[in-house]
Amino acid sequence: MSSNHAIDTNPPNGTDIHITRRGSSWLWAVFSIMAVSDLIIIGWHFMVPRGQRVFHQLAAIILTTASIAYFAMASDLGFAAITTEFSGHGFPAGTYRQIWYIDWVITTPALLLELVLASALPLSDIITLIFFDLVMIITGLIGALVPSRYKFGFFAFGCAALFYIWWALLGPARTSARTIGAPFKRSLTISAAYLSFIWLLYPIAWGVSDGGNVISPDSEMVFYGILDLLAKPVFCFLHLWQLSRLALTLLQLRSGKFSAYASDTTTLHNEKVGHHGAGTTGVTAGPGRHSDATVVDNDSNHGYIIPMRIWPMTMV
Repeated sequence: MSSNHAIDTNPPNGTDIHITRRGSSWLWAVFSIMAVSDLIIIGWHFMVPRGQRVFHQLAAIILTTASIAYFAMASDLGFAAITTEFSGHGFPAGTYRQIWYIDWVITTPALLLELVLASALPLSDIITLIFFDLVMIITGLIGALVPSRYKFGFFAFGCAALFYIWWALLGPARTSARTIGAPFKRSLTISAAYLSFIWLLYPIAWGVSDGGNVISPDSEMVFYGILDLLAKPVFCFLHLWQLSRLALTLLQLRSGKFSAYASDTTTLHNEKVGHHGAGTTGVTAGPGRHSDATVVDNDSNHGYIIPMRIWPMTMV
């Protein structure tokens, strides 16, 4: 720990209650785990077929964001100084304490997408779920910035949003996953139950640190660091391992280049030119196939036939 000079290089100016060198060293350890896990996920992602990489890419987004956040915290940078409502740690109420809110606004929506993209949950429900996740994080941030007891009003809003997230994951998402198959429902149930339990502990951490000033910033970093390790790298590896055992093609998540679609459309155009005359319209569709349509351009002397195809939404 003697080689860690982050606190000396970046002193916590303007704060009375702040992390020490021990807290910074712990944060460097968490940063290292996040960064190594991120590199493993990125390497793993190249071993997955195109069209099935979205879950690994989301995991890389989560771990890259968390790595940068923990680098900033370990360096004693990116904090805000907020006056405390309660006394503690040898200081009276009204003294300044460090707080951090850096990565959760990015990582928590990505964690939810990791879950619900494998559940066939309707898009409208996904949008609502992400909205309430942002409500949870932003109200927690506002509450941490409020120096009076009104902070607990924002805390209550955040907890209400968290209850909605639990309900959506353990209710509609599981029901939706069952329509794909029992293995998908089982995978979602395990991952959603695990993440819901870990997220249950975050409001407790907020209450004894930013809310009540009960534990020191060093203890706060240990509390949040353990939770983040469980909710990010451990969860990502657990979830991706479960998904690797499923037939992800059933989700119809597909990657591809525009040139591939353009080539396919050109072939369709050539086929239609050979089968339809000027002034006609043809539509063909078969079970489980895309509908193909041709529309004749009668404004032209050549009677060009314009192919039209409706494609499902693609994800990279």
